[in-house]
Formats: sequence, C-alpha cells, structure tokens
Amino acid sequence: MKRRHFIKAAAATGLVTSASLTSGPAQAGSTKKIKWKMVTTWPKNFPGLGTGANNLAKLITEMSGGRIKVKVYGAKELVPPFEVFDAVSRGTAQMGHGAAYYWKGKTQAAQFFAAVPFGLTAQEMNGWLYHGGGMELWKETYDAFGLIPAAAGNTGVQMAGWFNKEIKSMSDLKGLKMRIPGLGGEVLKRAGGTPVSLPGGEIFTSLKTGAIDATEWVGPYNDLAFGLHKAAKFYYYPGWHEPGTTLEALINKEAFEKLPDDLQSIVLNACKVVNQDMTTEYTTRNQRALDTLVNKHKVKVLKLPDEVLSKLQSLSDEVINEVAATDEMTKKVFKSFKTYRDQVKKWSDISELAYLKSR
Repeated sequence: MKRRHFIKAAAATGLVTSASLTSGPAQAGSTKKIKWKMVTTWPKNFPGLGTGANNLAKLITEMSGGRIKVKVYGAKELVPPFEVFDAVSRGTAQMGHGAAYYWKGKTQAAQFFAAVPFGLTAQEMNGWLYHGGGMELWKETYDAFGLIPAAAGNTGVQMAGWFNKEIKSMSDLKGLKMRIPGLGGEVLKRAGGTPVSLPGGEIFTSLKTGAIDATEWVGPYNDLAFGLHKAAKFYYYPGWHEPGTTLEALINKEAFEKLPDDLQSIVLNACKVVNQDMTTEYTTRNQRALDTLVNKHKVKVLKLPDEVLSKLQSLSDEVINEVAATDEMTKKVFKSFKTYRDQVKKWSDISELAYLKSR
C-alpha cells in the first residue's frame, strides 16, 4: 500500500516514467529482434562445412529465444566465396564462416589459425586456442580489420588428396597443378608443383577437365559428396598439410559490440558448441564414406611414401620459418604456435600416439 502511494505521488511530480518501472533485464529482453546475415565460403547446405554454418546460425537463434536471427548465405549467394572476409569487415554481413588460410593476402598470420603442415591435431589446436594463448593472438590479428574471430568447426586430420597419377617419389610432384590452399600450397610450390586456389564449388569441374592434376579437399565424407572419385583415380593419405583444420566464424566487431552482454555470450558459446560438434561429426562419417568409396566405387587408397613425407616435412619447416619472418604479428603468432606444439607433442606421444599404436 505504501509503495503504491509512493509511485502515485512520484508520478504526479514527474519523477517516475514507465521505463523506470520496468526492470533492466526485462527491458533488454525479448521485444527487440535483431537480424544478422552470415556469408560463407562453402556451397549452400554442403555436408559438414555448409551445414556446420547452418547449425551455428540455428543455434544462435534458438539460444537467444529468437532475439537474434541469423540467415545463412552460401558461396556466391550474396558475395563470392573469397570475399567473405571483406564483406564482414565492411559490415555487408554481420557474420562469415570459412577458413583463415583463405585470408593470407590480408595477413600471413591468419594461416596459423586454420592449418599448419605437420602442425597440431584438432584436439591440440583447440588446446592452443582456448588455453595456450592462441585465441588472444587471433583476436589481435583480426582487430585491425574490425573483426572478431571464433573457432567454429574442425575437420580433424584430412586426406592428402586425389591424384590422376601415382605419387612414388618427389619427382612426381614437379609440375603438378594441385588445388591446395594456405601453407600447404607454399610447400607444394617449393617441391616444384603449382598450387591453385579454388573455392570448393569449382573443384570437381577443374579436376575432371584437367585444369588441375590433383586436389585436396577434406576427407571421405566431403569428397564423396563432391563425387571426386569420378574425376581422379588415386586417393592418398595422410593429410600432412592439414592435420587438424580449424574453421572460423568471422564476426563484425561493431555489430557484436552493439549486442547486450548476454547475446554476446550466446554468439561466442554457440561457436564453441559447433566447433566441438563438427569434429565428432567428421569422426563418425568419414569411415562410413570411406567404406563406400572403397567397396562401391573401387577407389585406390594409398599411403604417401615415407621418403615423400619426410621431404615434405623438411620443406614445410623451411616455408613456415620464412613466412613467420614476414612481419612482427606473424612472428609473434608463430612463436606461440611453435612453443605450444613442441610442448604438447611430448604429451601426445605418450598418450594418444602410444595408445593408438597399442590398440
């Protein structure tokens, strides 16, 4: 009764407005709907990669109770696949989904947040990002572009790729035109090959027509979906160039900072959920797809010769050290990456590797 009398008296003197009678959380709550666009480097609804972007958008929408709704655009629907970085940086879209090695033209340091030849596995990569200082360096790298990065998927160890001829020695790599991005492409170049940068949607036709002689993509799950077995004869492993490829969510910094704290937390934690979920999906689906490739389509699955892998590793060390010296930011990122890799390798050797060998 006293409270009602106080409110009436205060209202009569103009001290209370309708807004001040509403609690803070309720006011910041569900009435305002925010619409975001997410552009991706992947073909629309492509299994694993494209659907991973879809899952991220769906999760953000559901976790926010519809307060923020994210619409996904596949490659070329709104912008070309390799213009995702610029589109999000400019604010054409509030989010993007792709892989950081596509942006080496913007900053060489970006490549270390996607995949490094003979580098970190998916589990080790997440360790570096979340608990080894990697995430802080990634944010620092992208800050100049008005972007906030987040890990939003990992394919695990990939395959070495599809080839139209057998690889028996390093000489077979000379003159080879291969679709292979990032640091792996630089290593192939050092080996005498020609790296070609192509978005996923152009790979099959290029391989089928002979525009390229070989391609890496991801692994059995995605490679079967693209029908790459119809364009090349030999399927090689292991994926020396991408041992644990992290996919990224790009977030426009200005748009992100306009969100209330709870929605910011929802966006970032949705990325973490999708990051973990994609790894488990690939772990499950790759072997099923490999069985189909081998048993139904009679694909020849071959291991790269040890001497080839050994030479590729030495070339990788050369390339990575040269790239690391490009600028101070890249040098800083590489130092952190290498320190973590050298440390975690000791544990991985007596845990994961020792167990797998004994199994």
